[in-house]
Amino acid sequence: MVSVEAATSADIDRVADLWVELARDQRAHGSHLRADENRPHIRDAVARHIIEESLFVARDEGMVGFVMFELQSGVYEQSATRGIVQNVYVKPERRSEGIGSELLDAAEAALAERGAEVLALEVLATNEDARRLYRKRGYEPYRIELEKSVENDNHSKE
Repeated sequence: MVSVEAATSADIDRVADLWVELARDQRAHGSHLRADENRPHIRDAVARHIIEESLFVARDEGMVGFVMFELQSGVYEQSATRGIVQNVYVKPERRSEGIGSELLDAAEAALAERGAEVLALEVLATNEDARRLYRKRGYEPYRIELEKSVENDNHSKE
């Protein structure tokens, strides 16, 4: 039986380890993030999220997943308060058990309690499994980010 609960300071290193696994997995979908090189940075981010009570972990006999989240902040005034779901991760061998949905439920509920009126998240375009989960959960494309390689830029050479 999996439980989803707020992360504690005792979870910092384990969540950082899982984030490194997530970053490695995302390389197969075109992510540019370097997994191991970013461990110190993510460890700091994990600690901040724990202090802000914006990180949940899924556990049974060990930690099997996590989700980070926060209210969007920035310099621009917006017509809706946006809750941002970040870094949803479930260990590959535990996927398709509903753990990702449980993590999303917890993050979405916490964001709603904090005043979020709309929820947003990012997913790599080629990560079809994650996109399928998010579509089932009611997430729809909002903004499309496009990318190209400068090295193979034929347009600028015309």
